[in-house]
Amino acid sequence: MRVLLSTIGSRGDVQPLVALALQLKALGEDVRLCVPPDFRDWIESLGMQVTPIGPEVRKAMAKIPAVGDGKPPVIPPEDRRRMVEQTVADQFETIAAAARGCDVLVGATVLQIAAPSVAEKMGIPYVFAAYCPRVVPSADHAPLPLSMQGQLPAPPTADNRALWCESAERFYNTWAALLNARRAALGLPPIDEVLYHIITEQPWLASDPVLGPWPDPADDAVLQTGAWIVPDERPLPPELTAFLDSDDPPVYFGFGSMRAPQDLSRVMIESSRALGRRAVVARGWTNLSLVDSERDCLAIDEVNQQALFKRVAAVVHHGGAGTTTAAAMAGAPQVVIPQIYDQHYWAQRVHELGIGTAHAPETPSTESLGAALQHALRPDVAARAKSIAASMRIDGALTAARHLVNLKSLARS
Repeated sequence: MRVLLSTIGSRGDVQPLVALALQLKALGEDVRLCVPPDFRDWIESLGMQVTPIGPEVRKAMAKIPAVGDGKPPVIPPEDRRRMVEQTVADQFETIAAAARGCDVLVGATVLQIAAPSVAEKMGIPYVFAAYCPRVVPSADHAPLPLSMQGQLPAPPTADNRALWCESAERFYNTWAALLNARRAALGLPPIDEVLYHIITEQPWLASDPVLGPWPDPADDAVLQTGAWIVPDERPLPPELTAFLDSDDPPVYFGFGSMRAPQDLSRVMIESSRALGRRAVVARGWTNLSLVDSERDCLAIDEVNQQALFKRVAAVVHHGGAGTTTAAAMAGAPQVVIPQIYDQHYWAQRVHELGIGTAHAPETPSTESLGAALQHALRPDVAARAKSIAASMRIDGALTAARHLVNLKSLARS
C-alpha cells in the first residue's frame, strides 16, 4: 500500500505525520509526505519521499506581526485573499502530483482544501486528522478562534451550535468559489459545505484521550487514536547534559515556531531567578537569547524534548499540541502562555488537569510569570503531573497506522 500524508503548517503540524509515516514504514507500507519545504531534509534523512508544498513556513511566519498583549496577530484582508488564492492553486497542483499511484490520502489541519477532492477524483479513501478536539465540530465545545482574522476564544457562555454555524459559513465564504472552480475543472460536482467536506463524516483525532479527550467517548463518528509521537533516541548535547548535571533541575522556556512577545527572554530569566531557579532557553524560530553571561542560564537549539523534559523542574511554553503533549508525557509541570488557535485549548487542559497553570494570553511580566511558575513548581502539581504522565498512551501513531492498513483492506473487499 502506498500512502500520502499531507499537511501545511509549522513543525507542530508536520511532526505527527512523520510519526505516523514511521509506523507505516515499520509495517512495510510505502509512504510519501507532502509538507512545506522547511522539513524536507529532515524527513528524507528518515528514508521517506517528500513533495514540498508552498513557501518556507519559517520565512512566511517572520512576516506576521509578533503576538502579545492578548491580541492575536492580524493579517490584512487583501494579504489573506492572496494567500487563499495561492494555497488553493498550490494544493491542487502539488497534492495531485504527489498522490499519483497512492492508495490512501491522509490530510491534517483544516487547510487541506484540495486533498479531499484529489482523493475523490482518484477514487481512493481520504482520512482527515485533527490534533486537537476542538478542530472537529461538536455542541460540547466552540470552534477554535481564527487568530489571523483577529478572533479571540469564545466565552464559556457562548452558543456552540451557533458558533459552528458561523464557522461553517466563514469557511464557505472564504474557500467555496475557488474550491468549486477547481472541482469543476476535474469534473466533480460543487460542494455546499466546505468545512464538513474537509473534516469528513468520520474524522480521526490524534490527541491523547487523557490530555485532549473527545467530549463524547460514545460517539463512534470520531476515531481517537491517541497522539502521534515521533520516538526520539537522540542524546542530549554534551553542554546541555553538563548544565543539567551541575545543579538542581532548571526551568525550560521555549516558544517553538511562534513570534515571541517583546522582551520575553528577559521576563523568563528574571522570573526563574526570582524563584532561585536556573533556566534553559530554547531559541526557537524567534531566536530567543540570554540577557547576560551568568552561568545559571543556557540557550539551546532544537533538542530531544522527550529526554530534556524529564530533567527539568517545569516547562514554560506557548501551548502547541506537540510541546504540551511532550511535557505531559514527561511528567513535567507546565506554564502555558497561549497566543493563537489551539494553544488556548491546551492551556485550559493543563489547568483543568492540575498539571500546571495557564497564564493569561497577554505579554507576561516578571511578576505574572513568576506567580504562574511558582504555582507550577508546587509539590502537589508535580505529583499530579507524574500521575497524569503514567496514564497517557504512547501507541497513537501505531494505532492509526493499523487503522489505515485495515481501511485499505476494506476498500479492496
